[in-house]
Amino acid sequence: MIHCDGLCLQLTHRPVLADVTWHIEAGSVWGIIGPPASGKSVLAKTLCGLFTPRQGRLIVDGVDLPGLPEPDRVRVRRKMGMLFQNNALFDFLRVLENVAFPLARQNPKMPQDELVARAQERLRAVGLSGSEEKWPSELSGGMKKRVGIARATICNAPVLIYDEPTAGLDPVTTSKIYDLLTGLRQKHASTVIAISSDIPALRHFVDHILFLHQGRIRYCGPESGLEACEDPVVYQFVRGQTEGPL
Repeated sequence: MIHCDGLCLQLTHRPVLADVTWHIEAGSVWGIIGPPASGKSVLAKTLCGLFTPRQGRLIVDGVDLPGLPEPDRVRVRRKMGMLFQNNALFDFLRVLENVAFPLARQNPKMPQDELVARAQERLRAVGLSGSEEKWPSELSGGMKKRVGIARATICNAPVLIYDEPTAGLDPVTTSKIYDLLTGLRQKHASTVIAISSDIPALRHFVDHILFLHQGRIRYCGPESGLEACEDPVVYQFVRGQTEGPL
């Protein structure tokens, strides 16, 4: 579904991604982990075409994304739904309007009643039926995450990217969010990429792990193989230790 070959990216003359080669099969579920400022969110936004790599190839569903003009890039981007790290809800729109926004942009001729019905159905799916007329400022942190997930998934995109879907949430709410994401993945057979600093919870959700450190891949493989990785950076990070393997 997505193929990265030698991606390199600079922001404000600072290297952020270095020689990232990564192949994501359709229907797979990946987790991206690593220390702060290791390039995780930048990589996710690059996959969506929000950043253009300085060199390397990014193939999305058979199309070379960086080489496309912007109108064609938008069409490829519509195959992806993204939950941003800070939820990125519009504070001037009510909950239902926030959820319906990407669907309205993608289908400008969709009748208003159908648009509302689709947004209501997605809010029911995330357990927020009855919250349609609330403003984002009236929501708890967990509710904002659910609204963000509803908005990211309303178009049933084949690729879903979640950036810190449980950041700042308590363990019970975190478990509920991952149960919700699992249900949505199973229903729509989406390819999923999730970034999280909550490593134990993330590992229960994903099948594969990509570990980034200073913009470079230090581990890329099955979740079950992470513990056996002898790279000292990965070893220390996963175990919270200051020394690597002997």
